[in-house]
Amino acid sequence: MIEAKARAVFSVDSPFEKTTIERRDVGPKDVLIDIKFAGICHSDLHTARQEWGSIEYPITPGHEIAGIVAEVGPEVTKYKVGDRVGVGCMVDSCGECEYCLRGDEQFCVKGNVQTYNDTNRFGDGRPTQGGYSSRIVVTESFVLSIPEAIELDQAAPLLCAGITTYSPLRHWNAGPGKKVAVVGLGGLGHMAVKIAHAMGANVTVLSRSEGKREDSLKLGADTYVNTSDEGALKKLAGTFDLIINTVSSAQMDISSYLQTLRVDGTLVNVGAPAEPISVNVFALIAGRHSFAGSMIGGIKETQEMIDFCAEHGLGAEIEVISADEIDTAYERVLNSDVRYRFVIDNSTL
Repeated sequence: MIEAKARAVFSVDSPFEKTTIERRDVGPKDVLIDIKFAGICHSDLHTARQEWGSIEYPITPGHEIAGIVAEVGPEVTKYKVGDRVGVGCMVDSCGECEYCLRGDEQFCVKGNVQTYNDTNRFGDGRPTQGGYSSRIVVTESFVLSIPEAIELDQAAPLLCAGITTYSPLRHWNAGPGKKVAVVGLGGLGHMAVKIAHAMGANVTVLSRSEGKREDSLKLGADTYVNTSDEGALKKLAGTFDLIINTVSSAQMDISSYLQTLRVDGTLVNVGAPAEPISVNVFALIAGRHSFAGSMIGGIKETQEMIDFCAEHGLGAEIEVISADEIDTAYERVLNSDVRYRFVIDNSTL
């Protein structure tokens, strides 16, 4: 086994502690990665604090991973030592079902293997641990190439925040002539704005305060709307072809946002609140509107997204922190006090 330095939580309310975790030995088709940077996703908080169901502690979160190849198995053909690579939310899948075969491994019938808080069902059966660690071993087909055009620290959040927003924008054909709204300007939202703008869409940010108006326009938004202003959403009735909702709150009045769609428009939820969401069905019927969801993307699409970002000079807006600052970062994420993604410098582990 390969030892790796890591940071983990040992109970639902414990702080992060230094620890050592074991990675499997490098198999024929495996890649050993020295992790240089790991983004902090809101999903990490939900999981570490057991808000999405029970988990087995201790747990090392992190599924926005960027690093350098340190070793490859004898059957690996895509990567070599020294390559710049990334790992996202999945580290394996069955590879045989209809969804895996068409490149949608995130919808694997047998369940994809999550980067952390999962069991490596198609391998050694061991629990998976994430990117707040010094090294990770991943099967070649779930490793992504990171072009030189993107700095590794800015690339790390693309492995979740980037693909989570790119996938629905691509699936629902964001581009020239389309009006796209992004609800919320956080880790996901700021990447949605950048990517939608690069795709050629007209982009509006819908947010509850004035605090992010300037940032929104700098990131590529054409319009900023403060949704706390009286009647703001009503004035937008019938405006948007596509809405990407990045907010993880069940308290939103989704029906009011649905009414800002054009006929046949779609509102896509990529934020994942722990509680159920209520929708007034008449907000759907009235304009043949669709209320949809989207979950990351397959490996092929994720590589496509990374290459798209490299071509257009896109990286995440980040604040690099040391491993000793993870607990503080979690509190700041909860208070929306980050612009727009914390990234751990893994040399500080």
